[in-house]
Amino acid sequence: MRNIALKLMYNGTAYHGWQVQKNAVTVCETLQKALEQITGAPVHLTGCGRTDAGVHAEHYIANFRTESRIPVERLPFAVNTHTPEDIAVKEAYEVAEGFNAIGSCLKKEYTYRIYNSRFKNPFYVNRAYFYPKRLDEAFLDRAAHMFVGTHDFRAVRSVGTETKSTVRTIYYCDVARNGDLLELKVCANGFLYNMVRAITGTVLYAAEGKFAPEDIPAILESGDRTAAGPTVPPGGLYLTKLWYEDERLNNG
Repeated sequence: MRNIALKLMYNGTAYHGWQVQKNAVTVCETLQKALEQITGAPVHLTGCGRTDAGVHAEHYIANFRTESRIPVERLPFAVNTHTPEDIAVKEAYEVAEGFNAIGSCLKKEYTYRIYNSRFKNPFYVNRAYFYPKRLDEAFLDRAAHMFVGTHDFRAVRSVGTETKSTVRTIYYCDVARNGDLLELKVCANGFLYNMVRAITGTVLYAAEGKFAPEDIPAILESGDRTAAGPTVPPGGLYLTKLWYEDERLNNG
């Protein structure tokens, strides 16, 4: 029995997130069906995280076990002939028996993209959050930095997937501008349900003058979801980087 890791990317617009669900089309289910056609046996995929409905992944790792002897270098081409155009497997590797895409992941980076222009852009529909009022990226960056460190992040999570602890460590949380596109990049050892979208909403609330960047630590300390900003739409969110001990699975 081989343990195979897939490096893939997907546009999440048409899917109800990664995780298999009874009455909705998901990325995991779509990919499992493609793999089952190739291997001729049931496949159980373990993903590196549960991206929500409408969220994208530029870099994603999933693993599965199989008795199929198909060479790993042929797997991406074989899988891609059975998947829609919005899911693409880039590489496949045989990995250690104990490897688990989510359990072996050391840290992750998500990027939230904001299209900051007076006029909407049809090419950014479901790809970035349209925000017409001019934003000061230096101010946003200052607010974003307030999330760095080890904190209880209950104030920026939605009620959803239950977890033993709401404490996480954020290694960096930065905002930068490239033309009309703003990017908030946040790297952590784990994320809570809707955490990045709520962090982005909180940073935007600070920009709107609802509170100062320096008020954010107290909001986190309070654990009160209603004290933070809103959960921004999913279309602007991308899983962009992953870190593993097996460096073949990292970005590149």
